[in-house]
Amino acid sequence: GQGQGSGSARLEPSLLRFLVCPLSKRPLRYEEATNELINEELGIAYPIIDGIPNMIPEAARTTRKKPPAEGSKQP
Repeated sequence: GQGQGSGSARLEPSLLRFLVCPLSKRPLRYEEATNELINEELGIAYPIIDGIPNMIPEAARTTRKKPPAEGSKQP
């Protein structure tokens, strides 16, 4: 494998505009520090493995704490 730079494991910026969350169908934010794609709305992050976003919901991790079960339901 020639031409594999040190940045080969990072997301290609041009891909970002085409990527949407499979759950909400909305654009994702690339978080460079953690090398993840963040869905702020749902509070989940998809990992990027070898430059390829792992876009299956099972692979996503929760980025924020879930609200407590009590009193969280809106009328």
